Amino acid sequence: MSVDENVALMRRWFKEVWNEGRVETIYELLDEHIKGWGQDAPGQEIRKPADFVAFFNRIHDAFPDQKVTIEDAFGAGDKVVVRWSSEMTHTGDHLGMPATNKKVHVTGITIARIANGKIVEGWDNWDQFAMMQQIASPTAAAAGS
Repeated sequence: MSVDENVALMRRWFKEVWNEGRVETIYELLDEHIKGWGQDAPGQEIRKPADFVAFFNRIHDAFPDQKVTIEDAFGAGDKVVVRWSSEMTHTGDHLGMPATNKKVHVTGITIARIANGKIVEGWDNWDQFAMMQQIASPTAAAAGS
């Protein structure tokens, strides 16, 4: 695939998976032997699409209105970098705490390696600490609104 096709694949990933909640796209675009780092808890790796689905369900159930905006997307060779931001409301009890109904803004960067039209490796760096601060702290949530 060309670099432009790889970038388009990642734009599709964010649109369909995160903005539309399409779990079937996870199975369609992730290689069955995906290797992913940084999506979930430190040291926890994604090793198959079902691992990512479990992570996705936890986040999506906590923030069902999540909308991701792609701020930048570019590629080189078989890799694509996406800088993104997300707005969402904590309305689900799926992060080990009751829903707070607080609005949350997070940012992140995703790097993906693509082969044969599938994501085969992924590295994420997203601000989980800021997400938890905004949920827990009334002043942080008010400042982010």
